Amino acid sequence: MGFKYLRLARLRRVPVIPLMKSAFLREAETRKALAEFIVSAPRFSMDAKCREFEQAFAALQGRKDAVLFNSGGSANLAMLQALKNLGRLKDGDAVGFSGLTWSTNTMPIIQLGMEPIAVDCDPKTLNVMSRNLEERTRTVGIKALFITNALGFAGDLDRIRDLCKRRSILLIEDNCEAFGTELPAGRTGNFGVCASFSFFVAHHMSTIEGGMACTDDDELAEMLRIVRANGWDRNLTPMQQKKWRERFGIRSEFQAKYAFYDLGYNLKPTEITGFIGLHQLRYVAENFKERERNHLRLEAVAKRNAKLVPLQHDHIRSLSSFAFPVLCRDVATRDECIARFTDAGVEVRPMIAGNIQGQPFYLKYAKRIFELPGTDFIDRCGFYCGNYPELTEADLQTISDCLAG
Repeated sequence: MGFKYLRLARLRRVPVIPLMKSAFLREAETRKALAEFIVSAPRFSMDAKCREFEQAFAALQGRKDAVLFNSGGSANLAMLQALKNLGRLKDGDAVGFSGLTWSTNTMPIIQLGMEPIAVDCDPKTLNVMSRNLEERTRTVGIKALFITNALGFAGDLDRIRDLCKRRSILLIEDNCEAFGTELPAGRTGNFGVCASFSFFVAHHMSTIEGGMACTDDDELAEMLRIVRANGWDRNLTPMQQKKWRERFGIRSEFQAKYAFYDLGYNLKPTEITGFIGLHQLRYVAENFKERERNHLRLEAVAKRNAKLVPLQHDHIRSLSSFAFPVLCRDVATRDECIARFTDAGVEVRPMIAGNIQGQPFYLKYAKRIFELPGTDFIDRCGFYCGNYPELTEADLQTISDCLAG
């Protein structure tokens, strides 16, 4: 790009290196395939392509079942609602969550009548570590932990899983930002009873909007499908439908058309979501690798800048980077870095929602606020820029120059 374009971009605040350049991986191929599908598809409401995508995604992730939703946020809501419907969570239960997270991880806890309990995050990993959970549970009893695997990183999930098992804490993962990340003990998203994934445009793979919940628990998968479709049994197997209809005395197929068995919502995806998801799965393995290569290259530059805090991921075998996080040693340095990135045309964002306890909705509804020194440090001193396969050599060099200071 010429100097004139760069100057105009800066004046207009149009990023030269946005958080994401394309709606899809292999965008041209995907758009062509999508156009052909739209012309030939027999229907667009949820049907065979959605089920195919669910099966393919479950196989790739290594879980028994996957349930497709219209967004990752909907998957979060449905997981908690399903657990309540099954009686595994109830009104008033204390549910722990990662202090560094997103609104759709925390809002459902409040919306469903449970109490949110913030757990601190370690600045060196950006995530809840087992010691953070141990410290919180010394003074506060929690029924569940809804952990966020932030920005492609993760805590020591194997130890967290073991701690939750010992304390009878239900572990749930928000894995929307860490699809493809692996620890020696397994993939993120496979440590809890269920986990959510997001296919929003800026994530590891895109279906424009879309999300998934994965589980190995047959009863939970069944309830997720009931929750997704207004409390109906329409997307259950014939055997499952028979069970529910007999339980509630539904005597005919006609009566079953409008029988609602438990609390639910309309969170269904479309066949377009299913088709794009299947198409995009072809490219995710290389996408994961490219994101990790980019991250390690940029990280090597950042480590040479004494004003930046190096992030630790030696407990992670494969890092499927969601974005490139920058953690500065103080607020003044962060402000300088943000100005440098912005001036170079690199789009940046805060570290997710920061300490979410400071968000207006949280202050309105939460009963208890906890000290979160690690999360506060990440909030005050951190930001991130995009990391994705479409970054060019020139893009990576620009970001490297910004990191070098």
